[in-house]
Amino acid sequence: MDEADYIVVESTYGDRHHDPEPVPAQLERVVTRAVERGGAIIVPAFAIGRTQELMYHLSGLEKAGRIPRLPTYVDSPMAIEATEIYCAHPEEFEGDVRGMVMDRNCPLHCGDFHLARTAEESRAINAIRGPVLIISASGMATGGRVLHHLKLRLPDSRTTVLLVGYQARGTRGRLLQEGAKTLKMLGEEIRVRAHVETVHGLSAHADADGLMRWLRTTAGPPKRVFVVHGDSEPAKALASRISAELGWLATVPAYRDRFTID
Repeated sequence: MDEADYIVVESTYGDRHHDPEPVPAQLERVVTRAVERGGAIIVPAFAIGRTQELMYHLSGLEKAGRIPRLPTYVDSPMAIEATEIYCAHPEEFEGDVRGMVMDRNCPLHCGDFHLARTAEESRAINAIRGPVLIISASGMATGGRVLHHLKLRLPDSRTTVLLVGYQARGTRGRLLQEGAKTLKMLGEEIRVRAHVETVHGLSAHADADGLMRWLRTTAGPPKRVFVVHGDSEPAKALASRISAELGWLATVPAYRDRFTID
């Protein structure tokens, strides 16, 4: 970053650190345990970006023999379309990935791979028993097809719900992450017996140290830093850290606050 008079910085993870363990190792552990339990792995994942990154890591683990080959369903029309665009443009990749895509061996496919485009194909997944990987939107379980899979399989103690991104306060994903015993969806209260796992390293948001590293790249101190896009606790924690470590004026704006920019 060059010199800046004012900086606006997000604070999603402004009070915490990502797990230093590599993402593939975290995924390997979660998948291995889920397979041992013999149940489904349901991954609420955003259709563009998160689904493809997750598939890339799972494909690599499978090819390395670190996880078994599983029936894999991508149940999101938008995610399917987006993945096809990724795989159609090898020029946008680097290194080995570019070569794999050009050889029509797209690293965004893994397992016994299935695409559920229609509602009928989505419903057919309900009949699958045993270990199966279901990736479906939305990423915080606020809507979309993933709700139908959660409603069916949350009461089963063999099920694993894998959260692969930030879960905002008040969302079903956050409630699951915090250990909710029941969850309201599709007009019903659903009992939660499933195991809930989180892999933080797949989040697109930097942790507190990452945000501070970025701020330190500026050529000089700004007049003010506005700390936004985070719950109140992480936002305040990051603002305090900026003030303490950098000596800058850091403000967490409230709704409808106004500031005059010189």
